[in-house]
Amino acid sequence: MTRIVNIILDDSGLPAPTPEIDQERKVAMFDLLEDNSFAMPPRDDRAVPEGPFKLGLSIREKRLVFDIQLEDGTPAGAFHLSLGPFRQVVKDYFQICASYFDAVKTLPPSQIETIDMARRGIHNEGARVLQERLEGKAVVDNDTARRLFTLICVLHFGG
Repeated sequence: MTRIVNIILDDSGLPAPTPEIDQERKVAMFDLLEDNSFAMPPRDDRAVPEGPFKLGLSIREKRLVFDIQLEDGTPAGAFHLSLGPFRQVVKDYFQICASYFDAVKTLPPSQIETIDMARRGIHNEGARVLQERLEGKAVVDNDTARRLFTLICVLHFGG
């Protein structure tokens, strides 16, 4: 089974999230565990674990860390990604999310929809960047990449 069955988000040492960010995290984790596609690609004729997987996500030494284990806890792999390629899209995503959360409180539905479309566009860009960065390390579908990007943003919030 090429999927994630458990996700551990190491947000220790980060400031407490705002209620909105906490809600985004909860929704992303729930949706991710409900439906995802995560596989490790073949490497140099070595056997590749098929999963299901537990995924640990953290930021250590300014790097995004993916710690992958099999469901029974057996290590299956780990890799570190530079946060540099994510910085601008995460910043843009937080700015548009702040606008969206403010809009929901006061603006009419048509204006909220316009902001939400922009938010989804930036979210898609973040998912695309993540898929590019995962090339050769992990294979994820677009929905999984979107949900993982949300979790990266949550970690970035305090990073």
